[in-house]
Amino acid sequence: MPDRQELDRDCVGRVKAGDDDAFTELMGHYKGPILNFVFRLTGDAAGAEDIAQDTFVRAYRNLDRFAFRKPGDRFSTWLFQLARNAAIDAMRRRQRRPAQSLEMTPEGELSGGQSDPSDQADLREREALIMAAVAELPEDQRTALVLSVYEDLSYSEIAAVMQATGKSVESRLYRARQYLRVRLGKLWV
Repeated sequence: MPDRQELDRDCVGRVKAGDDDAFTELMGHYKGPILNFVFRLTGDAAGAEDIAQDTFVRAYRNLDRFAFRKPGDRFSTWLFQLARNAAIDAMRRRQRRPAQSLEMTPEGELSGGQSDPSDQADLREREALIMAAVAELPEDQRTALVLSVYEDLSYSEIAAVMQATGKSVESRLYRARQYLRVRLGKLWV
């Protein structure tokens, strides 16, 4: 069975050849990860859907510019770069025109299968505290942390997304974790 990279290469080639169904296949695979990534960067559930959609529109329009130049190049890295840039653009727009209220938790985000309402409330409270602390991080640290923890990308993949060095990613993650350790105290394990 082909791995994800091979499937992405095949789909990108088919899209460039005019097969729009191949792009739908790519969107189907990456919609969840991109949506989660953008939500964790922005903290805005409704806005995250718009940003994710904008990311896929940008990807479709610019796919002819994307190329697998080196054996390790990944479509996912390029897509996360687009999502990061779209999220940063949206956060800048939001700072210029702040909203009245921001929803921090998307509906259904915490579905741990727990049936006890007090356990669910505790889990929601903990998640809200963590999300608030992550939202306080500088954008570069927040991006590195979200890509590492939630998207499970390697340092080299994060460096490619952020267009930075592996050492700077390591440093950003260290500073982010130090801040969260202090800010969250007992919650930080």
